[in-house]
Amino acid sequence: MDTTQLLKGVLDLAVLAVLRDQDGYGYDVVRRLRSRGLDDIGDASVYGTLRRLFAGGHLTSYVVPSEEGPHRKYYGLNSAGRALLEENSKTWRQFADIMTGLLEPDRGATR
Repeated sequence: MDTTQLLKGVLDLAVLAVLRDQDGYGYDVVRRLRSRGLDDIGDASVYGTLRRLFAGGHLTSYVVPSEEGPHRKYYGLNSAGRALLEENSKTWRQFADIMTGLLEPDRGATR
């Protein structure tokens, strides 16, 4: 199954989830997503998502000087981002339960 469309629908949630416990800069977020199994995630998609979530008021940002190259722009969750993560997590779990019920008819029939 091509997961490209699925990933587009949950990228905000995935980015918020990896920033939940630790701030990160763009490539760090990409690397964390890949290490958690989202191997096909595109750098540009993550960078765009970070910019959009920041513009929407869900992330804070700050710049940290780097001795290894250009300064790095870090992103972190603010209270609006944490609320969005909670809301989207609830929606995801409900959707996943519905899909599981469809894919496992015995489980869905008991509801």
